[in-house]
Amino acid sequence: MPLGALYDDAIAVLEAARVDVTPLRDGGRKLVFEAPDGTVFITTRPSDVPTYVEAGAADIGIVGRDVINERRPDVYELLDLGFGECRMVYATAAGEDRTGQIIARLGVLRVATKYPRVAEAYFTATGRQVELVKVNGSVELGPIVGLSDGIVDLVATGRTLRENGLVEREELFGSSARLIANRVSHKLRAEDIDALTARLAQAVDTEGA
Repeated sequence: MPLGALYDDAIAVLEAARVDVTPLRDGGRKLVFEAPDGTVFITTRPSDVPTYVEAGAADIGIVGRDVINERRPDVYELLDLGFGECRMVYATAAGEDRTGQIIARLGVLRVATKYPRVAEAYFTATGRQVELVKVNGSVELGPIVGLSDGIVDLVATGRTLRENGLVEREELFGSSARLIANRVSHKLRAEDIDALTARLAQAVDTEGA
């Protein structure tokens, strides 16, 4: 289970799929919870969810597509859960988009991001050389203080960009929460995992109707 922005919606969709999530609602500071039916829940930061699933510490997990695209774990992606919708974008300071001019003059674009693999793959695919600056905090500072020409980051409403004088220039991809499974677990527990996936799919369809 991913802590943070996806947590409440993840609980809601599991509950709609008839999964007993009572321990998660009363968890406090615990990280591992066991439901009366024996289901064990692990709660962790979103970026670590694929690690636990890929390693087999968890059979299945819920994580954003942004994390999947950055981490590229060797797991099965079973279902788009339809919540946590946002988009990965390239953004620069408001006003004229100087991206083309910078590349023409310097041959390389400097980009600050928390998603270096995603950013590098995107700019390489579009034929542009990029110098990446990996940051873990407020990416929006990059263009403001001259650390970078632009940023690649995940946005929902775009409000933080606007408040810091930045505008979206290009969308890399849309992101939402996904259900992923360990490859071995999916073979050994195929019936259970497929049944849960079907219930979750029905819950997602009902919510979206």
